[in-house]
Amino acid sequence: MELLNAIRERRSINDFDSTKHISDEKLEELLSLAALAPSSFNLQPWEAVVVRTDEKKKALREAAFGQPKVEDASAVIIVVGNADAVEENLEDIIQSMIDNGYVDEESADGPRGMASSFYGEPDSERRRIFAAKNAAFFGMSIMLAAKGLGLDTHPMDGFDEAKVKEIFGIDEKDVVPMLIAVGSLQPGKTLLPRNVRFSPERFARFE
Repeated sequence: MELLNAIRERRSINDFDSTKHISDEKLEELLSLAALAPSSFNLQPWEAVVVRTDEKKKALREAAFGQPKVEDASAVIIVVGNADAVEENLEDIIQSMIDNGYVDEESADGPRGMASSFYGEPDSERRRIFAAKNAAFFGMSIMLAAKGLGLDTHPMDGFDEAKVKEIFGIDEKDVVPMLIAVGSLQPGKTLLPRNVRFSPERFARFE
């Protein structure tokens, strides 16, 4: 599916076909495509917990206020903003910049110092905002890539973040901006027309 069609046709569906299974290989392809999303300093401060077993989906449903789609979807991806990504990923990113000719060894300390100081300490509010913002890019890329692969999705903001972290062993410093249900529309279900989307005349200002 072409990108513009994927953007136009993506919908957040509530009724998933609970009989459909997505292979781990397909889920890995989905995540590989989503990981092409942009991020500040290319630090890629995201992680994904892919919940696909019945037992784990049941536990996640309890933390998501009982939403049926958590269990009905083929998988649910917990999108995590990794607050430690600066410390964990920076040197790999710098080495890639050197290898690809963006910087040389002598000038690498410039971007290294900027990235280390710009995003605050791992437990700071600034770092949580950094992680959440970039993980949201990743989340949107998951939904568009899923549509391109013939899958349907629904992003969820209705969940108990502390409980999700507890169940799945997610670090307290990290942030969980969304859950994304992934699967296929239940047979026989027809989507209602898309609700109103405001035009740029309402939300954009050109200066």
